[in-house]
Amino acid sequence: MGIERTLADRKGRDFCELPRETIASSNSRRNRRRQRKKPPVQKLFETCKVVFASAGTGFVPPHEDIDELQSVLDGIKPEDVGLRPDMPYFRTSATQRVPRITYLHIYECEKFSMGIFCLPPSGVIPLHNHPGMTVFSKLLFGTMHIKSYDWVVDLPPESPTTIKPSENQGPEMRLAKVKVDADFTAPCNPSILYPEDGGNLHCFTAVTACAVLDVLGPPYSDAEGRHCTYYHNFPFSNFSADGLSIPEEEKNAYEWLQEREELEDLEVNGKMYNGPKIVES
Repeated sequence: MGIERTLADRKGRDFCELPRETIASSNSRRNRRRQRKKPPVQKLFETCKVVFASAGTGFVPPHEDIDELQSVLDGIKPEDVGLRPDMPYFRTSATQRVPRITYLHIYECEKFSMGIFCLPPSGVIPLHNHPGMTVFSKLLFGTMHIKSYDWVVDLPPESPTTIKPSENQGPEMRLAKVKVDADFTAPCNPSILYPEDGGNLHCFTAVTACAVLDVLGPPYSDAEGRHCTYYHNFPFSNFSADGLSIPEEEKNAYEWLQEREELEDLEVNGKMYNGPKIVES
């Protein structure tokens, strides 16, 4: 039964005689209104479902999908995910040994995850990697210092990029190049890192209270080899490697990274996400 017959039953014969174009236009306006009312976080979820439909280790979305997801993230505001800068997540206590970071879990499946890190002033997420992952980050409010690196892979074959320190200095170190080392203040463009470049290893330091919305595709998975590893960083000049030569003026752009076991400077608490709920369809 067509829409014209249904409307005729309700409104009478005269309504049934409205031109098809008028009825189609009315339906289009109603559809647009429904789309406008969709919560931004729901739109983000639905966009992620499309962008990461084929996600696996090493997956990089097509350029047009990257642009679409960045555009959706760019439009999200703190209030869209139920956050305000005066919430307890963003305060520190004199009794805390290190500023406590709060993670708000929004959604996770095998293809992607969505969540928010809430950092009080001076809160730090130590240097860590994202193996085989594409990650989008949106600073929702506040100022954050980001320092990111990529592994060095473009030196001549005879140039070593790993060194083995003495026994009491821990595991081997690997050479990385600094990609970003700067403060960012919201509102600013969403950032993106890729499996092999774009600053796949990074450290976040809260200059002021801040919140960052992260989308990971695919998410961490020990079973699939995507384990989160943390690192210490050391200036390039602290160690030497036979056969490795970096121009003097470029040495500050390189650092040695070393895996670390203890995370005495990190405290993360998981809390319930209380913003608009995701509706799975």
